[in-house]
Amino acid sequence: MNLMAMLTITTLISTILILISFWLPQMSPDMEKLSPYECGFDPLGSARLPFSIRFFLVAILFLLFDLEIALLLPTPWATNLPHPTTTIMWVYAIISLLALGLIYEWMQGGLDWAE
Repeated sequence: MNLMAMLTITTLISTILILISFWLPQMSPDMEKLSPYECGFDPLGSARLPFSIRFFLVAILFLLFDLEIALLLPTPWATNLPHPTTTIMWVYAIISLLALGLIYEWMQGGLDWAE
């Protein structure tokens, strides 16, 4: 009976949240909502127009740093290993590599949107 009550409550809460998500948003588009969002070019224009390579460079840098940060996700569980000093050494190495990469990109001007 307890399992049936939990399933009923979770189904009810899920249904209520889904219905609220359909009723709550306001569908009134304005110029801000219709403008391109962080893409660097007009999405309704010609596909053959030249675009800023700066946007794609920053996007690739973000993906690179985000992927390296994902390497740190198992750290809390790895500190419970018999030898946590090895884990801590690898964490410091990854964070140092990230910091050096960020400093290098900053000094080279890779994070500047405009010249």
